[in-house]
Amino acid sequence: MARKRKSPQRAGWILGILAVGILVFAANHLLGSKDSNAARTTPPLDIASYLENANSLRGNTYKLQGTVAESLAWSPDSGRLIAVESEENIIPILVTPEFNAMNIQKEQQLVFILEVDEKGILRTRKVSKS
Repeated sequence: MARKRKSPQRAGWILGILAVGILVFAANHLLGSKDSNAARTTPPLDIASYLENANSLRGNTYKLQGTVAESLAWSPDSGRLIAVESEENIIPILVTPEFNAMNIQKEQQLVFILEVDEKGILRTRKVSKS
């Protein structure tokens, strides 16, 4: 009586483990980076509208990419006031105290997620280097 040759089950297990690994990597990549998604989905600041009437933008959140022109003032309670050049306009931004540890220098390219507060002042929610 001849014996039947059994095919190895290892090939199926290896393919299954590989498929699960790819799915875990894809899910982590798509769902894991929430910071970049926030910056990507936040609308850009309309600088002309802000300069014309900042009060009309109160309570909204915007994204602004620009170059630090100057550091204007610093207070341990309020934070740092900087001038940012974007689209050939210079805009004041209040960098809140939570970013005091961040080294912000002149001529540095930054991306800001900003909120226009009740007085029309741009306050940072997130700051990252571009």
